[in-house]
Amino acid sequence: MTRTIKPSILILAITMLAGCGSLIRSDDATLYEATRSEATRDWRVVNLVSPGADPHSFSRPDQVSVDHLTLELDVDFAREVLSGTATLSIANHTGADRLILDTRDLTIRDVTWGDGRDARWFLTQPTELLGRALVIELVPGVEKVVIDYETSPKAAAVQWLGPEQTASGKPFLFTQSQAILARTWVPIQDTPGVRFTYDATVRVPQGMLALMSAENPTSINGTGVYSFRMPQPIPSYLLALAAGDLRFRSLGPRSGVYAEPSVVEAAASEFSDTPKMITAAEEMYGPYRWGRYDILVLPASFPFGGMENPRLTFATPTIIAGDRSLVSLVAHELAHSWSGNLVTNATWNDFWLNEGFTNYFTERIMEELYGRDYSEMLAVLDLQDLREEIDDLGPTSADTHLYLDLAGRDPDEGMTNVAYVKGHFFLRWLEQQFGRERFDRFLREWFDENAFESRTTAEFVEFLDDRLLSGSEIDVTDVQRWIYSPALPSSLREPQSDRFSEVEREIDRFMTGTPATQLEVDGWSTHEWLHFIRNLPTLDESQMARLDAAFNLSETGNSEIKFAWLTAAIRADYDPAYPVLEQFLTEMGRRKFVLPLFEDLAKTEKGMIIARRIYSKTRPMYHTITRDSVDEALGWNEWREE
Repeated sequence: MTRTIKPSILILAITMLAGCGSLIRSDDATLYEATRSEATRDWRVVNLVSPGADPHSFSRPDQVSVDHLTLELDVDFAREVLSGTATLSIANHTGADRLILDTRDLTIRDVTWGDGRDARWFLTQPTELLGRALVIELVPGVEKVVIDYETSPKAAAVQWLGPEQTASGKPFLFTQSQAILARTWVPIQDTPGVRFTYDATVRVPQGMLALMSAENPTSINGTGVYSFRMPQPIPSYLLALAAGDLRFRSLGPRSGVYAEPSVVEAAASEFSDTPKMITAAEEMYGPYRWGRYDILVLPASFPFGGMENPRLTFATPTIIAGDRSLVSLVAHELAHSWSGNLVTNATWNDFWLNEGFTNYFTERIMEELYGRDYSEMLAVLDLQDLREEIDDLGPTSADTHLYLDLAGRDPDEGMTNVAYVKGHFFLRWLEQQFGRERFDRFLREWFDENAFESRTTAEFVEFLDDRLLSGSEIDVTDVQRWIYSPALPSSLREPQSDRFSEVEREIDRFMTGTPATQLEVDGWSTHEWLHFIRNLPTLDESQMARLDAAFNLSETGNSEIKFAWLTAAIRADYDPAYPVLEQFLTEMGRRKFVLPLFEDLAKTEKGMIIARRIYSKTRPMYHTITRDSVDEALGWNEWREE
């Protein structure tokens, strides 16, 4: 969309004093780009600063790109801020006179060039979604800029946990940079289309261990000063930092687990198959290229199941079930070491290139380790989730395409089961057309030939056409339907699970009068229990009570089963489950569970009363990502003012 610029704004001039910055002001809060007049050394508005090739970044990496980042940060728990410097090594491809970075809620204190000379700079007007562009003057020969800055206590990427929110009873910090939140704790080109190496020095209170998505220490030192190095280039959303009372346990020569002291042994036991997963993945799609693969189990407020930060997956404690039944999440985050971290979506419109590939890869790892019956159960459950998502979005919605148009929207809106599961089933369909051996060879070529690069959907389609489709009998319109059309194409082949057929027989037996205690459930996995609960019709309170008494579902320690049971309990208005529901929503902040439960409560007047009462208490413990979603679902901004 083209916007008309007012003449009065076109002649606005801001004189920049050396070593300080000023806001460009306008009467309509528009962002502006400035250029320096050689005659006056003033900065003058010439045109809009609008996103470039990536609609979620102001940066112009085609002109000037960041190649390396050096961070020097102090972690201040008392003020809840990170402060220090970011030194950016740059490549000026076009002789440009400015470097444009993404920031949000950062206080920029000073900017210098690498030789110590003051640089002219300014921040544009803020926008709610993208933040503010930081524009820094460049002159010939400048290869580094040094930015002295401080984060805000409300930085969306950073969660500060008090002692009451951790298992250890000590403060904790973690970041979550995906999708466009890295700019809230580092001034950077915050786009997946730019990759850079980094090193860092981080200072934390003594007695804490600091970790990053980099080469990490394994024990607490006596100084609180930790150094990090990431020699492989990564995009900004994979920048990560955590600090707290943490311990390490080795799982093998290339992998280990970090967690709070009371959690670390259970975590090490739960994730003991990780070395086998690494081996299985390498046998399919080539060597693991990141050195180590470690896992950090975060406190329960972490908003996601896992985050694939390179070398150090961040994971929710909700996957520690005691029986390794939920470790497909570990396989998923490991698979990102190829699909996502190694070959990255160039923009968030191409998000399916990360998650669809990773979901497919996860299924293959799980099949290799636990058998086809096991992986097919996962596929059936995934397809159930996808169909529910498509119903919610609308079967003709453009948001059910694989390739999305997220310009002007929060990229989190595109992080649905469509990217994960429709993308997964598209790759399954390709495997079915060409055979597993040939398709595996194709994927290996994709990872090898595009390693440490960012790619668009169009580039993938071109690669697919060159390596697989050309000369085949596959109609290219079938591929187009998968990627650029809504819902699911008719060419989808349903996954089949004999084990789920047996579960459905037990549902029929229960609904026709068989006592719950006589159902044949011995040896059921988590996935069979999920299929059982999800496919029950709406029950009355007596039926719910009989199942609960027989199988202790309200008290299960398996988070996935408890979530499914509480969903059924809300639907049935099963009063005995409400105290359990409140406890569940109080103890963890994983958005996958929290948001749907609040949404289901909000469907009835009674449920909305319960939801608002619980949320008023739990909201402060949730991460921004979870909190923003629930705020919208419950109309927080409206009802809190009533």
